[in-house]
Amino acid sequence: MSVFLVIAGLVLLVVGGDFLVRASVGLSFRLKISKLVIGMTVVSFATSAPELLVSLQAALDGISDIALGNVIGSNIANIGLVLGITAIISPLAVDRDFYKLNWPMMMLASFVLYYFLKNDGVLTTIEGLILFVALVLFLIILIRSSRKSIKANLEEVDDSLAEVSDFKIVIWLLIGAAGLYFGSEWLVEGAKRLAEAVGISDYAISVTVIAIGTSVPELAASVIAALKKEKAISLGNLIGSNIFNIASVLGLTAIVKPIVVNPNTPQILSTNIFWMIAFAAVLIPLMLIPKRFEIGRLKGMLLFGAYIFFIYLTLK
Repeated sequence: MSVFLVIAGLVLLVVGGDFLVRASVGLSFRLKISKLVIGMTVVSFATSAPELLVSLQAALDGISDIALGNVIGSNIANIGLVLGITAIISPLAVDRDFYKLNWPMMMLASFVLYYFLKNDGVLTTIEGLILFVALVLFLIILIRSSRKSIKANLEEVDDSLAEVSDFKIVIWLLIGAAGLYFGSEWLVEGAKRLAEAVGISDYAISVTVIAIGTSVPELAASVIAALKKEKAISLGNLIGSNIFNIASVLGLTAIVKPIVVNPNTPQILSTNIFWMIAFAAVLIPLMLIPKRFEIGRLKGMLLFGAYIFFIYLTLK
């Protein structure tokens, strides 16, 4: 039953998230928001909704392990699993803007999160607010810099959604909201039961099973784009997702209810958060050595291999 709840919860989250993205983009076109802003803010917020609902549900249920494990695990999976597999299929060119803005922001958010948690073992409401305000400022800078660049990537915004009727938008919003609500409830409940059944912690389940599950949409989209030899998948998109996970998912969750580090899972601060920082930090040397501004198959294999090793250590 616990496995069924986890799978059903993940399916509902994927479906609910997809409908929410469509409804959000359709509504944004209705409100005459520019395509650039839709791509960088609306789509990013909507695609972070599954992680947000899971973390919020877990925090409200008093299982902060799942709230933290979900985000830390998702950030590791985005680089080790998604980027690793995508690079194995098709080498990725790295945009120079990546290390000027996106990468420094991801590293800053990661270190700030570590400091906030290590300081007193709690991500407080004020700290959550600081993370979220930092994200808003980052997005303003990102949009301004992208407006100056002709090569702004707008492929992820579906133009056909500009023609969608108001009735469809409302229906999509309702389906998306219901899918995310019930999906997050079932997934958190299923994860709790699964952890009890197999005798490992909620945190270990969240940092592996739940994190991989909530990264499936990014993995599917990236693999399809790589197989079609499209440049739709960019390193910027994955890095953006990691920034959103910390600043938006944990930031908003902490604003609603402070996230407390469980003293029974010391590996959150002693091991796993360093894995998250290491996966983020290694992108710069990978990008520069030996072939500059490209993450090829060998580098993809290294990332994927490191991710498998991380999963092995966590479940062991």
